[in-house]
Amino acid sequence: MRLQGKGKEPSERLLFTYAKDKGDAEHWTLLRFAEPGDIAGTGLLTIDYPGDKSDQWLYLPALDRVRRISSSRKGGKFVGSDFYYEDLMDREVDMDHHQLLGREVLSGIECFVLESIPVDPDNSVYSKRVSWVHPGIMLPLKIEFYEKNRDKPAKRLKASKIKKVQGYWTVFDSTMVTLKTGHKTKLLTMDITYDQELPDALFTQQGLSDDSREQTFRPDASPKPE
Repeated sequence: MRLQGKGKEPSERLLFTYAKDKGDAEHWTLLRFAEPGDIAGTGLLTIDYPGDKSDQWLYLPALDRVRRISSSRKGGKFVGSDFYYEDLMDREVDMDHHQLLGREVLSGIECFVLESIPVDPDNSVYSKRVSWVHPGIMLPLKIEFYEKNRDKPAKRLKASKIKKVQGYWTVFDSTMVTLKTGHKTKLLTMDITYDQELPDALFTQQGLSDDSREQTFRPDASPKPE
């Protein structure tokens, strides 16, 4: 994760992400920071249930405690990045009304332009999302996020590198920008492994507070040559 404000030097963080698809629209995710020292050990556990319910817990090693993230903090920034807590949750298709606005060329690819508006305005900090979706692999190459009572996007997420790994199309380079300030958060994936049969115990509050459980499942974090 690379953070950069306008006219400032970027700061970098190393993190690991673990995810498990439980089926029936239930999805578990654990994020863990490893570097630098002031954030090392910090973790976020997200449990997305079928429907519009999700739970999130944050572990802060300095306090050695796990605390639940309330739904009122969906629009809070995750550890100073340009991602809100809501951006790290899964969102089911039927939670939004969708409308195909047409097609538009993006990076030489004619994409579907899709508008998504929450069915229940109270379950999102956004009034709508507009996505430019790759027609071949059905991944969004760009998403613009509109906050409530605003007619211009507040944030923009762009994917700039996508590869297929173990048969899964995977975003390796993406950037979220807060448009008002120009602050950016870039996510660079250095390595990834699918289908590891991660244990359920990893995705618990006890697992969140004990990063030793993850060690055998961590991919290689060393930089890869292009």
